[in-house]
Amino acid sequence: MARLAAGAIAALALLLPPATLAAESARPDADQILRTSQAAIGQTLGHYTFTTAQDEPLTLEQLRGRPMVVSLVYTSCYYVCSGLTLRLREAVRIARAALGPQSFNVVTVGFDTPNDTPQRMRQFARERGVDQPGWYFVSADAGTMARLVHDVGFTYFPSPKGFDHVTQTTIVDRAGRVVLQIYGDDFAPPLLVDPLKRLVWGRGVERNALEGLLNRVRLVCTIYDPSSGRYRFDYSLIVELIAGGLAFGIAAVAIAGAMRNVR
Repeated sequence: MARLAAGAIAALALLLPPATLAAESARPDADQILRTSQAAIGQTLGHYTFTTAQDEPLTLEQLRGRPMVVSLVYTSCYYVCSGLTLRLREAVRIARAALGPQSFNVVTVGFDTPNDTPQRMRQFARERGVDQPGWYFVSADAGTMARLVHDVGFTYFPSPKGFDHVTQTTIVDRAGRVVLQIYGDDFAPPLLVDPLKRLVWGRGVERNALEGLLNRVRLVCTIYDPSSGRYRFDYSLIVELIAGGLAFGIAAVAIAGAMRNVR
């Protein structure tokens, strides 16, 4: 376990943009960043008011009732934040094709509050080809950002090139509670889509064994096909369940006939 934990911490360090974590003693190390991120799971997001890229107010309360994906970026980051947004764009496209265009919301927040203005957020979205209903690029004041960063477990700090920050995508349930963190800017789409499927169907990300068996029909009969980049319906599970039911029925009839013969 210690070896696995050390490996996870080392891997997380690689997810930070390439400025040295230990450049200043005040900066958190990878272990602390991971603890902060994971500690946010289970927290309910507070009451925030943002400004959208269209210069309109938006509160998180307006987005309650559907799962939400939260991504924090800064617009001057043309490598990591750009790559993360492009990866998220493709994963969101796949998720909405499988779950429906209005099944969940996405909020991309510019955490560099002096510079990530609505105009800059609008330009950032346009340059990355993101123009989808239910995906909001927003700005906030420093006080709001400090509270949001705490609630989602996001870590960032100044560096000579701008900011170092954890590359993190946060999944929030329909009640506004953080349920999962996804790390890296090159994650596989199922890492985002599969938990969203559970939340869209009104199920928690973690379930007991019985719920997991019942939900397989609803949730796993759409499976990710990496060759096409889409989710498709998987009939094999239903065939297995029907075959199992028929086998059980035949066995029950045979047992009942044998008991009649004995009598």
